[in-house]
Amino acid sequence: MFELTFTLVLFLFPLAYSPGPGNMFFAANSARFGFRKTIPANLGYHMATWVVTFVIGYGFSGTAENYPNIFRYIGYAGSLYVFYLAWLFLSAGKTNEAVCPKDITFWDGVILLTLNPKAYVIISAMFSQFLLLDSSIMLIIWITTVFTLNNLLAFCIWGYIGDKLLYQFRSEKNAKVLNTLFGIILLGVALWMFLKLL
Repeated sequence: MFELTFTLVLFLFPLAYSPGPGNMFFAANSARFGFRKTIPANLGYHMATWVVTFVIGYGFSGTAENYPNIFRYIGYAGSLYVFYLAWLFLSAGKTNEAVCPKDITFWDGVILLTLNPKAYVIISAMFSQFLLLDSSIMLIIWITTVFTLNNLLAFCIWGYIGDKLLYQFRSEKNAKVLNTLFGIILLGVALWMFLKLL
């Protein structure tokens, strides 16, 4: 279980800690309202993350029993998506200012997760790599929990340093360095995902 958890965290690291929609949402709102004001939305986002991830994992396991090649196809799609994300980072400049609502709530977090297509692709790609055909419900719960806690930690870090991070991203030079770093990490993850399927 330790080896699976360690590999899972390594797999998720560039995806969870790179500047995506959720991270930038919480960083921008923390910069505007303060970290504590974002806690309800963060909890809403991650409670929804756990539920959605479990449902996908449970359904994924059952579907995979009837269609064993689905792991391979989703794995290919997931690796292509991560290659695409890497390309976006490598070709990106500075971020635009985020538009923040007047007040953010628990339900804002829930809605942000449920309307984030990137989350569904990442969750499916994750299960295609770490879920076996004979996986137990406990393994699905474990992967779901590790995924959710890892994302929660990432969002808390981004939220806590949001003000400084957004300041850094206003500089084209600093944004290029950060985007290149995350792009290279994502390229490595995509290549690992692809080679694992061969």
